[in-house]
Amino acid sequence: MTGVSPLPAILSTVEGVTVEVSTAPIQSGLVAVVKRDCPTCELVAPLLRQIAGSATPLAVYVQDDPGFPDLGSDSPIDDTSLDFSYHNDIETVPTLIELRDGHEVRRTVGWSRADWQEYTADAALGEDLPASRPGCGSMSVDPMIADELEARFNGSILKSRRVEFAAMEDDFEAAFDRGWTDGLPVVPATEVRVLRMLAGTTRDPGEIVATVPPNLVEVTVEQVAINAVMAGCKPEYLPVVLAAVEAACTDEFNMHGLLATTYFSGPVIVVNGPIAARIGMNSEGNVFGQGNRANMTIGRALQLVVRNLGGGAPGEVDMAMHGSPGKLSFCFAEREHDSPFNSLAESRGFDPGESTVTLFAGQGPTPIVDQLSRNPESLVRSFAAIMRAAHHPKLVIGFDSMLVISPEHGRIFAEAGWDRARLDAELRKLLTIPGTEVIRGAGDIDEGLPVDFAESDLPKHRDNGMPIIHAGGDAGLFSSLISGWVGGSMGSELVTRRIET
Repeated sequence: MTGVSPLPAILSTVEGVTVEVSTAPIQSGLVAVVKRDCPTCELVAPLLRQIAGSATPLAVYVQDDPGFPDLGSDSPIDDTSLDFSYHNDIETVPTLIELRDGHEVRRTVGWSRADWQEYTADAALGEDLPASRPGCGSMSVDPMIADELEARFNGSILKSRRVEFAAMEDDFEAAFDRGWTDGLPVVPATEVRVLRMLAGTTRDPGEIVATVPPNLVEVTVEQVAINAVMAGCKPEYLPVVLAAVEAACTDEFNMHGLLATTYFSGPVIVVNGPIAARIGMNSEGNVFGQGNRANMTIGRALQLVVRNLGGGAPGEVDMAMHGSPGKLSFCFAEREHDSPFNSLAESRGFDPGESTVTLFAGQGPTPIVDQLSRNPESLVRSFAAIMRAAHHPKLVIGFDSMLVISPEHGRIFAEAGWDRARLDAELRKLLTIPGTEVIRGAGDIDEGLPVDFAESDLPKHRDNGMPIIHAGGDAGLFSSLISGWVGGSMGSELVTRRIET
């Protein structure tokens, strides 16, 4: 794909003309907005005819029946397009607006005898009517058509290329045919859906979010929103997707290298802060699995941005030999409320009240099973034994790993007073390995380091290559290891970005 993003199955674009009250056919006087399908509008219809026959200039806009109301020699103005009502924020009918020199002075909604008498300077107006009567909802705010009106009048803010499908084309099959999918169906990104998605952020649709590899395409908020629609996101997820795209496209994370490698890894997204609960992310049971819309679609949206906009398609630039299911989507929230440790974001210098995304280049989880340890000294040795074997027991320093500790295991550390720093320090001691065990030929295994390292003690992970997370369900004495890709300048760094909410 090029930098022009796909927008399949769009609605026809209607250029909206901005209409202000000041463009009404009168400059000073009264403007009324009504619809026949409103008992209160029927109630005031005779009064509108009376006002029309007076010296007070009057313009009446009708939303549903161009013949309503009967104004005598004058005619109501047809607003069945809802152009006037939409652009002038009519929420209730009848609405009576007073104009002076083309500018709105005041408005009243529904029927209020006192207001209408004051606006018309007619103390006898509506004497035989009730003192007040509530109005009805304006058609311009009807939830059944509100999105269509938004697309009709504001669709011109969208700059992406429109793609028209043939009458007999199936929207979902057409997306497969054009190569816009990750192997699963995508949601057609209509103008209505894209505008609704953009409501999830205050950022300008034309703002450049990132330069996306491998084709190094400058991608806008609007283009990210299109792919978020296709992934199945809700609008409130968009700030997280935008932050994830920004993090993925940094030199430190090295998304291009992650695509081009034949290794298994893809981006793993960890969300911290208040936004995770607000948008309903899962940090507990089945945390890496299916069933949570936010987790699944946020990760998927990032992958679609890289594929559809950056050109990172499997078998082309994406050269993974096996890949992993996580390359479809791997996104979850850290379980912070009962964690024995400060959060991943806090460990990386962010305040507890900030919402962040952290990207780690990793693959699927490896189980850590220890159902017998009841003290941290034993449990940390179980962790170290699995971590030692990650990638290969004789490969050290180069590869990163993320340790995800479950609540049941976490409580063992909490009860013993171990914090993140203590756990990290103990793991590093246990994962410092004699060179004689990891050189080539040791254990009759050819894989390993050159024999020059035989006299060295070597760390399994580099200093920043072992992030620790707390997540998972309440029951189960299991934790997980997410083994990573090459760390540092030759591979990928952990990258954290603040989410703009």
